[in-house]
Amino acid sequence: MQLKIAMLSVHSCPLGKLGGENTGGMSVYIRELCRELGRQGHLVDIYTRAHEPIHDQIVELGKNARLIHLRAGREEEIEKLAIYPHLAEFACEVENFRKHNGLHYDLIHSHYWLSGWIGKWMQRWWDIPHITMLHTLGAVKNAIGIGMNEPDLRINSEKALVRDCNRIIAPTEREKEYLIHYYDASPKAITVIPCGVNLELFRSLEKEIARNYLGLDGKGIILFVGRIVPLKGIDRLLMAMPYLENGQRLKLLVIGGDEYCRDEMKRLRSLAQSLQIHDSVSFLGLVKHEDLPYFYSAADLCVLPSYYESFGLVALESLACGTPVVATKVGGLESVIRQGETGYVVLDNTPFRLANKMALLLSMSNKEAISSIRASVTKFSWSRIAEAIVNEYRAVLSSHSAKI
Repeated sequence: MQLKIAMLSVHSCPLGKLGGENTGGMSVYIRELCRELGRQGHLVDIYTRAHEPIHDQIVELGKNARLIHLRAGREEEIEKLAIYPHLAEFACEVENFRKHNGLHYDLIHSHYWLSGWIGKWMQRWWDIPHITMLHTLGAVKNAIGIGMNEPDLRINSEKALVRDCNRIIAPTEREKEYLIHYYDASPKAITVIPCGVNLELFRSLEKEIARNYLGLDGKGIILFVGRIVPLKGIDRLLMAMPYLENGQRLKLLVIGGDEYCRDEMKRLRSLAQSLQIHDSVSFLGLVKHEDLPYFYSAADLCVLPSYYESFGLVALESLACGTPVVATKVGGLESVIRQGETGYVVLDNTPFRLANKMALLLSMSNKEAISSIRASVTKFSWSRIAEAIVNEYRAVLSSHSAKI
């Protein structure tokens, strides 16, 4: 049976430039999931806030999947919390669009707490199930204590959302435990389904070809990909670099960051200067998504020094390109990285711990291991993940119908 799904992503447009303040792994997740759901024959409409005039109101993402931009405040990029006063406006815009186009949906799937609020209204107005995925949890961020504190508004909103929605999708068992511990979520309301990776886009390229394409020399290359925020632990990665014996012959490439990250970028550049590694570090800013496989393939290893990840999508992308990963014990990385085979998971982002495992990988030639590294993540293909999501949709719909 074909399903009709209203997907909500208010603050983060799936077409936004990745690595910015509002566009990270969640944007990739939504875009890839919806394209795959469409390929499998389901109809998906993603509702997001119009944030720049270059996009048409309706953008086709693929077969049966489209992105719909609606007004909520000024048509420009604004800070996430500033969107909150416009949520009622956005909800009305969604309902007006639905009525005007004679649309009817089977269920709602919201992403992040701001979209969850919209989902709660739609749930009541349309009398259909509401499934949510929070992607990151404010209470966990506050418990870690790195970066800006998340406001009570977010924490209380997440608690209400967890209580009122029909099902919560968590990407890892650890995230499920957080939901139970910090939000008193019912274990029965949570289903664990991991994130996926686009195995057609993220593939192994010949290292020399990738490096020539990017204009990189023969130095060893270490890669970081992600948003430039304190929670990502990039400063710990910088502090790990001087521990590496061949540091002068290494290059650290840092991908990510937009105008909202200026202060953090300035702090990191200053740190690199004080560590006397500034000549070995390149802050590349935002990079086109389709160019990322070249960077992963050009690198000798990828590092995720995060204090917190809900999953750790970058690790999947790197491994799919045959490049090993060093990561902290966060998100689902223990289930993704095979210790000593496809990389290492370290207890925390202590610089020496990171450097120790980075040095081990740099001393090994992984040319023969590339295919086996990639093979380790084929089970995370989006086709498999989408099938698991659809099974959950059907289970929720069946339960909802039984109560009517």
